[in-house]
Amino acid sequence: MDLLDFEGQDLYFDKPQHPEIDALILKSSALYAEDGGELPLLEACALEPESLTVLVALYRFYYYQHRLEDALEVSRRVLAITGRDLGFPPDWQALQTGHVEQAITQSMTLLRFHLLCLKAAAFVQLRLGRLETGKSMLQKLVALDSNNRLGAQQLLDVLDIAEENDTIPKPLKC
Repeated sequence: MDLLDFEGQDLYFDKPQHPEIDALILKSSALYAEDGGELPLLEACALEPESLTVLVALYRFYYYQHRLEDALEVSRRVLAITGRDLGFPPDWQALQTGHVEQAITQSMTLLRFHLLCLKAAAFVQLRLGRLETGKSMLQKLVALDSNNRLGAQQLLDVLDIAEENDTIPKPLKC
């Protein structure tokens, strides 16, 4: 199975949404430097709680503010929504190749988005110093992506080298 072998399909941001959403996201962007960008995103989330566009904006806001616990929580919400829509088990650890193969028939773009969100969550776990959890998530991705199209193997390789050389950085203090 090749996660790059697919026809063009709609992406999460192509779905129609409440007209206020775009305005709230733009407002958040304009207020970002003034430390006021979170409230418009939370308002957008209240209007469209399962909008992947809103959740991605909220995740990015938290990530770039170094609010990694908040970013991780948003990634969990995204995984729950996309996993549900793809018919995946609720726990990423239970995800098997058969689930991925079935999801390909539904939406390759949503499947790739889900798996990339799992990779992002793994990276945040690593940044928080939760090495075992982050490593397990990356190993799951490698098992599901035999061609390494999503690049999880490179992150595992870097982690392995850091562990061998005892150069694992301390968790980011947020």
